[in-house]
Amino acid sequence: MIKKLLLASAATALLTGAASAADLPRRAAPPPVFTPVPVFTWTGAYFGINAGYAFDASDRNTGNTFAVPFPYAAPGTVASFRNRSQDGFSGGGQIGYNWQLTPGSGVVFGIEADAQYLDFGRNRNNAFVAGALAPGYYVTDPRGLSSLDFFGTVRGRLGYAFDRTLVYGTGGFAYGSGSADRSFGGYAGNDSFRTGWAVGGGVEYALPTDSFLNFFRSSAVTLKVEGLYVNLDRNTRNQGAFVINAANNFPVVYSGIGRRSDEFAVVRAGLNYKFGSY
Repeated sequence: MIKKLLLASAATALLTGAASAADLPRRAAPPPVFTPVPVFTWTGAYFGINAGYAFDASDRNTGNTFAVPFPYAAPGTVASFRNRSQDGFSGGGQIGYNWQLTPGSGVVFGIEADAQYLDFGRNRNNAFVAGALAPGYYVTDPRGLSSLDFFGTVRGRLGYAFDRTLVYGTGGFAYGSGSADRSFGGYAGNDSFRTGWAVGGGVEYALPTDSFLNFFRSSAVTLKVEGLYVNLDRNTRNQGAFVINAANNFPVVYSGIGRRSDEFAVVRAGLNYKFGSY
């Protein structure tokens, strides 16, 4: 009898404990871990390549006819230089750095330098001669853009970013030079190097980090389309048409026209590899 009472008491205690445990509040589950999505920023260094098309933007309506003096030509001989447009391929590379004031959308400013090849040389200046040149002489006009073989710029950039899209304006210092061949006056004394300015603008877009183009494992790959106007001052040194002695490739007569500028525009597409912040 006593054994039955003990067993009944133990069973009652167990049932009471289980019921009390069921009434206790349950432990709350831990909150989910929040991982913030990285915000893209344009801040960082970059380098890249570009290619496009350059075309003449200067006015060549004056000074294209040159009277060749005796004894380098028969009396009355006139050389006329074609007033034709010059254009061609342009390609090169760039390097720069951007700063963005606020990640995501916001003001972006930076600096960029580039160096470009120019294919203006395929349309070399030539002359139509009405009359007869003396043997051993030829005429040329070094004023054309055909004398430009390369140019470069160092520019500031200022724009506004809409997340991964950047709209910007740019402007700064420009320089250029050409070869001292017949199209450029035919001798090394000609002032081939010139400086000036450039201004333009463009749109740039940052591709996702996992883009197939990102073989440098940079923080972003960006694509851009850009237009640039370049004005290079030719100064006042030997800027007219030349009569050249073919034996030594040296000018014997030139017609000075004073200061003038070489102006051209470039439309190009580029690809940049950005490093630094995400």
